[in-house]
Amino acid sequence: MSTFLRLLALMRREAGWMALAVLLSAAASLSQVGLLAASGWFITAMALAGAAGAAMNPFTASAAIRAFALTRTGARYGERLVGHDATLRFLARLRPWFFTRLVPLAPAALEEERSGDLLARLRTDIDRLEFAFLRILSPVLAALVVVVVAVAFMAAYDGAIALLLLGLALVAGAGVPALVHALGSGASRRLAAGTGAYEAALVDHLEGAAELAIYDPAGRHRLLIEAQGDALLADEQRLASLSGAAGSGVGLVAQVAFLGVLLMGAPAVLGGTLAASDWAMLALACLAVFDALAPLPLAMQALPTTLASARRIFALVDRPAPVNEAGGSAPAEGALVFAGVGLTYPGATGPALVDIDLTLAPGRHVAVVGPSGSGKSSLIALALRFRAPDQGRITYGGVPVETIEADALRRRLGVLRQDDHLFADTLMDNLRVADPDASPARCAAACATAGILGFVEAQPLKFETFVGAHGASLSGGEARRLAFARTLLKDAPILMCDEPLEGLDANTAREVMTAVLDASRGRALLLVTHSRVGLSRMDEIVVLEAGRITRRGSPDEVLPFLDNPDLVEG
Repeated sequence: MSTFLRLLALMRREAGWMALAVLLSAAASLSQVGLLAASGWFITAMALAGAAGAAMNPFTASAAIRAFALTRTGARYGERLVGHDATLRFLARLRPWFFTRLVPLAPAALEEERSGDLLARLRTDIDRLEFAFLRILSPVLAALVVVVVAVAFMAAYDGAIALLLLGLALVAGAGVPALVHALGSGASRRLAAGTGAYEAALVDHLEGAAELAIYDPAGRHRLLIEAQGDALLADEQRLASLSGAAGSGVGLVAQVAFLGVLLMGAPAVLGGTLAASDWAMLALACLAVFDALAPLPLAMQALPTTLASARRIFALVDRPAPVNEAGGSAPAEGALVFAGVGLTYPGATGPALVDIDLTLAPGRHVAVVGPSGSGKSSLIALALRFRAPDQGRITYGGVPVETIEADALRRRLGVLRQDDHLFADTLMDNLRVADPDASPARCAAACATAGILGFVEAQPLKFETFVGAHGASLSGGEARRLAFARTLLKDAPILMCDEPLEGLDANTAREVMTAVLDASRGRALLLVTHSRVGLSRMDEIVVLEAGRITRRGSPDEVLPFLDNPDLVEG
């Protein structure tokens, strides 16, 4: 219940329009009841008048029938228009709300999440939340209004018939949905959780298609995905069968109510206490009331799935951010200083960094080398304030970084990551991820510095060339240079390069490193690398092992001691 109440709280901005949609839905259903009841009364009254040779005024009843018909059509159209508009506005607002709460969590608090599962929460789970109003809240509230009005109307004619309607309405509107919920809640919850796992596995399969073709020729991973898909289809089929059975159950209760009114009203008609035309009116009105109750089993069926999706969303947004990103403005420039910094990851048996002292002053180039897992990339994570140090302090321009607004600090850092993502878009759009307002001239200048402008100019579409998913149409060197050009568009005073030469051949590595060093003139540079390429041009080389600095100094002082097999020549 707390999850649903929290979900309702998110709908506050659209509450007025949603309330109007509920009233319009109730008006449409009541008009349907009125239309059927008035038609039954009119036909019966006309038949009795004709049989008795009596005259009657047909115009009032005819006008009422037309009014109910027009009201039903207009109210239903208005309910669809207002209800869907309110729901779409809610969903359009919910997705950015969710995304803005994910941003402070990334990457530290989301490292254990698979990208496919995050995509499922951002797309599928949020899409399911439209059920909260359209399939659950609106039908339930509208049905409640219809039953209350209908029972009050029936009670004015016959109290026993009103009680019969109330009892059978509870069976159809509460008993049948409760049974559907009990039988289908497990499948609904599995469907919500399984969709995320299925999409995560599918993304992994697509991104690892080349490796799977080599290492999984038997297609075991594909069979696993197919098994997951079959399980989801089985749950969907179970829910569809339950939905059909529930619809039949509500229809059966409606027929029982119709026959009950006929049987209970017959003695009153014979005794002269109930007019025959009113008898027909009450029977048909009772039958029409159950049209408003028909969506309720589906509402209860959608409830577990909707709540499961809401819980998956709230489980992420409720996670505490690794750092407090609020703060003041960042100095325009200055040195980034690590003083006695230590870091231990949650759940780790030992520290990732211990007592790190490092200074990145303007124009100073520092390389950090060491074996895999020595803590090199953790330095960049700390500088970007993705994590906070356990000990020591980090300052920028003499100001503690925890007092600087995180995005303001990040604007001072241009970072080329080992796994920089290239989007399935054009060269220009990939560059403008760094600065959406960058002019073509600035983009060209950044590409020239990164050494990729010649490649761009050689393409028929120039900057409008499509790079494919993850830059599939580019070579490794071209992809790294494009990512570096994007980094340069930030025009940040500090450059940080995390394994910029990973996966490149010797010649390409030297060319990319030359571009990095040329672009770093006058800027601070932190180079995290496994390669010896460019180390001789550094001002300082720092050797990390097991999170500790084991050696540091100028290239002449350190390079002779770099016999680590993880360090490769370019």
